[in-house]
Amino acid sequence: MLVIPDDKVIAALNYADLIDALEKMFCSDYELPVRHHHFYTIKEQQENALILMPVWNKTYLGVKQVIVAPNNHTRNIPAIHAAYTLWDAVTGEQLAMMNAAQLTSRRTACTSALAAKYLAPADARRLLVVGGGKVAKHLVQAHSAVRNYESIEVWMRNPDKLKAFITELEKEGIRVTAIENLEEAARKADVISTATLSPTPVIKGEWLKPGTHLDLIGSHKPDTRETDDTAITRSHIFVDTREGALHETGDLAIPIKTGVFDPADVKADIRELCLQQHPGRTSAGEITIFKSAGLAVEDLAAALLVYNSYTGA
Repeated sequence: MLVIPDDKVIAALNYADLIDALEKMFCSDYELPVRHHHFYTIKEQQENALILMPVWNKTYLGVKQVIVAPNNHTRNIPAIHAAYTLWDAVTGEQLAMMNAAQLTSRRTACTSALAAKYLAPADARRLLVVGGGKVAKHLVQAHSAVRNYESIEVWMRNPDKLKAFITELEKEGIRVTAIENLEEAARKADVISTATLSPTPVIKGEWLKPGTHLDLIGSHKPDTRETDDTAITRSHIFVDTREGALHETGDLAIPIKTGVFDPADVKADIRELCLQQHPGRTSAGEITIFKSAGLAVEDLAAALLVYNSYTGA
């Protein structure tokens, strides 16, 4: 069994290549069981989550094991730690193991960018990224692979993290602007991509101009949300999967529980978009939301990209 080092994982996960690999995977045949969630409380009365995410096709089987520890920001370490194991689905032979931190953050950002390929305005020029975690650090590059943005703005609660983030992107030749007034930036943005652990809305529906695409990545629990009821009622809703997004994430679970949103009103999931079973955006003034809960099949697509790159397959 191969143990693939982090530098090889990062090298293999080029944003454009990963978006393409994800699209091809969504158009293929695979089995995707509902992932397992287990919540546990540590001595500090902090609730962490253990997530087990299996998926398989006729050739490969993969499982990701994830720990989400929301209070890790107080320790200055990532909130998410994960490992990925890839097997031969026919023989059961273990093929590879890898740290899934980069795998997770990059495939999450690239799945959102893939959705934006179908849902963001074709002439989108202003991108707003909200959040300072591991996923947020990849959203600028991922979204820029599907649209030609003239202005990219970033908002984070922590000004030191924001400064470091901008410096890092500048080293890659990417120009972004730090903002302080989130409402003002949101009202002007064509695409807003949020990846926070906020328990309450950070983006208000009244801020969204006609034609905006709102990409919601955070809120992995049914009692937390990144946007409000107004955004939900004003928008056409798309999801990665109905099974996950409608029940695991507060952005949709809360308005469903209160009767604000009917699950039957979901327009399409990401697989249906990729298979062109739904056209995606249908008008210039349409406000769209893509809610991501994260899928094991995304990890498999990314892990295979890494594995094939590492083995030269």
